[in-house]
Amino acid sequence: MFFIEAKRIAVVIFGSFLLAISLNFFLINANVYASGFAGAAQLTSSVFEDLLGMHVSTGILLFLFNIPVFILGWYKVGKGFTIYSIVSVICATFFLEILPIISVSNDIILNTVVGGVVSGIGIGLSLKWGASTGGMDIVAMVLSRLQDKPIGIYFLVLNGVIIVLAGFLYEPENALYTLIALYVTTAVIDAIHTRHEKVTAMIITRKADELQCAIHEKMIRGITILPAKGAYTKEENNMLYLVITRYELYDLEKIIADVDPNAFTNIVQTVGIFGYFRREGEEIN
Repeated sequence: MFFIEAKRIAVVIFGSFLLAISLNFFLINANVYASGFAGAAQLTSSVFEDLLGMHVSTGILLFLFNIPVFILGWYKVGKGFTIYSIVSVICATFFLEILPIISVSNDIILNTVVGGVVSGIGIGLSLKWGASTGGMDIVAMVLSRLQDKPIGIYFLVLNGVIIVLAGFLYEPENALYTLIALYVTTAVIDAIHTRHEKVTAMIITRKADELQCAIHEKMIRGITILPAKGAYTKEENNMLYLVITRYELYDLEKIIADVDPNAFTNIVQTVGIFGYFRREGEEIN
């Protein structure tokens, strides 16, 4: 358990380091903006510097923007996810402060693409290990649970605000390059994590009741338990069938490893669902 948690923290710190590299080495000097609250902090820092003559670092703004969001995430998303997201943001702020802001290249296209790739790797690794870079991830998750709509819609709207402001406050060209960076970042995140907002888990186990109780302690999702018989061994097992969001995938993997390490699990991408999928604040009858 300790080794798993230590590895998780190490991955989150490394993801934060990559996000800081993306901003300080590629995006900031190119006036191309990252996704989420990192991009919002970057844009706000530019406004303070260029229009008001005040220097406020991107790292400090990123931390300040996330304070109210962490409070929201603590109550609406989950304490574990939020704690690791706090670690991620604190580390990102630290790295943004200590790393110099330099231009690795003067080619804006190269800065845009490489910055987007590096940022996507950092965010994707954090998500894969059950954390986030804070900010927009948490806001989008809360809105998605309230309305039961894909998280991607909220990412698109919230990132769209950054793109529009970048084009309005600076050159329209900045907005277009920002759009490219956001697209590259999203593509990399999808490749590392999963591009679907919901996934279906089919778990073959001998400990169906214990596993069902452990899952319901951590997340409120409907589970169907079906009898399952091994074709070769003729062994009687059960299959747990449930649909979860991609942000719950790490928690599910951890629960299965703790309760039944010998369970066989198949994760299937879920393109769409029909019928009831629990929203935040609703109880299962």
